[in-house]
Amino acid sequence: MKQKGRIIFHVDMNSFYASVEMAYRPELKGKPVAIAGNPDERRGIVVTSSYEARKRGVKTTMPLWQAYDHCPELIVLRPKFDRYREASKHIFSILSETTPIVQPVSIDEGFMDLTDYMGDENPIQFAEQLQKRILNELDLPCSIGIAPNKFLAKMASDMKKPMGITVLRKREIQQKLWPLDIHEMYGVGQKTAEKLKLIEINTIGDLAETNVLTLKNLLGVNGERLHQRANGIDHRPVDPDAVNEFKSIGNSTTLPYDMTDLPSIYKVFDQLSEKVEQRLKYKNVVTENIQIMIRYHDRKTITRSKQLKEYIETKEEIVSLAKNLFQEHWNEEPIRLLGVTAQQLTSKDELYKQLDLFSYEEEAEKEKLYLAMDQIKEKYGKNVFVKLNDSKPNISTSFQKDFLNDYKKEREE
Repeated sequence: MKQKGRIIFHVDMNSFYASVEMAYRPELKGKPVAIAGNPDERRGIVVTSSYEARKRGVKTTMPLWQAYDHCPELIVLRPKFDRYREASKHIFSILSETTPIVQPVSIDEGFMDLTDYMGDENPIQFAEQLQKRILNELDLPCSIGIAPNKFLAKMASDMKKPMGITVLRKREIQQKLWPLDIHEMYGVGQKTAEKLKLIEINTIGDLAETNVLTLKNLLGVNGERLHQRANGIDHRPVDPDAVNEFKSIGNSTTLPYDMTDLPSIYKVFDQLSEKVEQRLKYKNVVTENIQIMIRYHDRKTITRSKQLKEYIETKEEIVSLAKNLFQEHWNEEPIRLLGVTAQQLTSKDELYKQLDLFSYEEEAEKEKLYLAMDQIKEKYGKNVFVKLNDSKPNISTSFQKDFLNDYKKEREE
């Protein structure tokens, strides 16, 4: 008997924050609207904008003064996070009524596994009904990708916006997926794309047809993973419990002798933090909580941790936090064992950059820097700056984290 193929939806809300504002204020519909932090002083960064604004050149993370240059009639609103959170709850409630197998990725997008919940209904008609229901009940537009796995569904939902419904079957990937520029592939960041283009991998099709050993030599285990994705292979399940996962990556070592010498202790922290960084990169994750373990000569053991507002991944960030925790909590007795652990990990592939109020002031202060960078790039070329982060905009914020935590609690009640 032939095994039934999976039916995976990726639901992606269109211009979510701006769309929520338009739902509350219908007179804004059809106008260029942007959400930003400090519109009164023309400071801040564009968090999101309506499609009318995007057509005029307004882009996410663009300094507000620059957005006004592109679109003088731009309507800029301050964010109302309670409003967005409430809208998101309604959206995921609707999705969960359709199938219990729903996995939120962020406040405005999620996967659904409808394999056993559609009966004989046509997937496209099913998606149309879902899209219309969200629009009718919440006045919010969305795009839906339909595919046999999560990667293809995600790629499909990006192919037609706003209010698009796109089916991407495995037999269609050579026609629909492979011609796309490698930058457009989900999971390929700027730095990875640059590495691939150096060996003449310019499209997703080029990646799919490249020898997997070549890719592994270039990108490590991620090369093999991307090769599979480009060929339409993705066995990951839609996991409703993924939001509950709080994994950790840690390293500890028993010291060769009981230590009290601070430089020697710091050297151990350097070594442990470097190993944690390597494993974070291997797993393609970032962390928002660093914990240290101290075991004294008498075997008394303590752990202390620091919760962060931003995700980190580098040795320098990890070791700095570890040393600060150690300075704060060490009682100066001899130490037998030290450990460093990165907790509350999040996959880079599932991060989505949406700036919160804490980010606005920080980003606004960088406007002069952005202007200087633009001038330098104009003079010397756009590749003069090498991005430190190897993924598409992916800084998840405390607001995104709070939403996922709220969703987790609601499922547990």
